[in-house]
Amino acid sequence: MTQTGTIHGVGLGPGDPDLMSVRAHRLLSRAKHVAFFRKAGRKGQARQIVEDLLPDNVIEFPMEYPVTTEIPLSDPRYNQALSTFYEEVTQHLIALAQSGDDVVVLCEGDPFFYGSFMHLYARLRDVVPVQVVPAITGMSGAWTATEAPITWGDDVLTVLMATLDEAKLTHHISETDALVVMKIGSNFEKVVRALKTAGRFDDAWIVQYATMPNQNVIKLSEMVEDVTPYFSIIVVHGQGRRP
Repeated sequence: MTQTGTIHGVGLGPGDPDLMSVRAHRLLSRAKHVAFFRKAGRKGQARQIVEDLLPDNVIEFPMEYPVTTEIPLSDPRYNQALSTFYEEVTQHLIALAQSGDDVVVLCEGDPFFYGSFMHLYARLRDVVPVQVVPAITGMSGAWTATEAPITWGDDVLTVLMATLDEAKLTHHISETDALVVMKIGSNFEKVVRALKTAGRFDDAWIVQYATMPNQNVIKLSEMVEDVTPYFSIIVVHGQGRRP
């Protein structure tokens, strides 16, 4: 009987290949099948990160999102489209594993931290073997780029999705010591308003393309150029107890 292959959810870290784990590099260099998420018509950031690390004969499986920003998150069609998409790509991965092949699924940042892989993992874990390779998160790369600690002593760190409504954003921002805001997208102006209302705007930094060659780090209050929303993270440093 053919031995079932393993699906490896491999965290690639925040963007710089040098920050990838040894285990991730080893799996990539030996990969027969590589799957990765991307927007239709794009190469995909995860695939770009590993450009020079894959074997020449690797078999690629691009998983193209049916929707990204075309439908509001609150629209039932959004979840329906993504649910169908995840089911379809999961079945393809299961078929590869059941034929005896291992598959490496590329994951930006850490696979279990607000990533798409977790939706596959929930569907795969009871059917075929799955292993997850953790990684440095994008937010860790972002606050390191500011050259200042994100937390001190007893500081409470809050991670927010910019997709929350403005009142919730404002509440959480005003209640925390240190802050990370992710998935900014088209919500940039809403996040700025929430930071101002909570009195944290002047303390905020925005990091674009953290750890990548085109990294840009600047105080949010000094930002004059256009923001690249997808690869932007806003951070506010804690100022807590220290010796």
